[in-house]
Amino acid sequence: MATELPVVLASGSPRRRELLGNLGVAFEVVVSGEAEDSTESDPARLAGELADLKARAVAAQRPEAVVIAADTVVAQGALLLAKPESAEENVAFLRELSGRTHQVYTGVSVISPAGQWSGVERTDVTFRPLTDAEMTYYAATGEGLDKAGGYGLQGIGMALVQRLDGDSSNVIGFPLALVIRLLRSAGVPVFGEGAQEA
Repeated sequence: MATELPVVLASGSPRRRELLGNLGVAFEVVVSGEAEDSTESDPARLAGELADLKARAVAAQRPEAVVIAADTVVAQGALLLAKPESAEENVAFLRELSGRTHQVYTGVSVISPAGQWSGVERTDVTFRPLTDAEMTYYAATGEGLDKAGGYGLQGIGMALVQRLDGDSSNVIGFPLALVIRLLRSAGVPVFGEGAQEA
């Protein structure tokens, strides 16, 4: 049964806003402000835990709404790559990823008055071997500074990638197949479902 509850996206990410909007879901944005820190070192569990923290923080403010939150973690082996704090650190991240396969995990958590649904998506991303000039050029664009792992698939960063195994929207930080399944579980119509009956 479709819900009439308001939908709240617990993220300030313009990419998540765009992707959720593309699903035909009307929503508002409330950024959780929750500190994104944890002692968890397993990247899949960490992504799920941080998404859950964000969702719970916003659900406490908006208990009448369906709240959706996501968090993305990039892992190169045991090394977790957050958002680089400078162009120099961005180059160091790219050097770590160059010519290798790394994992991108995005946890998604949906909380409504009826319950909670969550999941974690994994995508394997293989970078081309990058030259020093390419890494320096890309870092200087600033595109990677607000992204886990220091690159964005939806921009110039697409040229860094040789191969993707898994959901490409997961690498952008909002795995759509998982998001759709969780929203439907919470009774939120996507792709205009239920519009005919209205």
